[in-house]
Amino acid sequence: MYILGIEDVPRHNKVTTMEVKLPVFVMLAMALSPFSAAFAKQVLAAYYNPKCYPAACPNFTMKNSGVMIPGVRDELWNNGTPCGPMPTVRSAKPPDRLPHPCKDGVITVKVVDYCRQPCNGVINLSRDAFARIANLDAGKVWVVYA
Repeated sequence: MYILGIEDVPRHNKVTTMEVKLPVFVMLAMALSPFSAAFAKQVLAAYYNPKCYPAACPNFTMKNSGVMIPGVRDELWNNGTPCGPMPTVRSAKPPDRLPHPCKDGVITVKVVDYCRQPCNGVINLSRDAFARIANLDAGKVWVVYA
């Protein structure tokens, strides 16, 4: 009597655990991704020197928020919803586009304020935050806010 071994089972009939888990993992990662296309917005960013306090977000201080901070306009404010979560910002244009205002990289910011009109951009980054993703001489650049 012959007992079938693993080598005798055709490969096309075998489904590994990894093959089953991979699609589930990919779908979960897409749903939870901070760069989800449903949330990412392309907006105009400018910079400012944050000096005026109090800010619109409660419990804001320079000690607990650092220097990677922006104020946002109505398009992103949503009744103060941005206070707390820490979105990412990156330049929307590649750094090799003339006149080269953009830099590579993604920054994480802590929204601390509401920008009332007149406002220079939809998101007004602190000078330090803006300098990480664009040349300060540019003044304003298009960014992806997610």
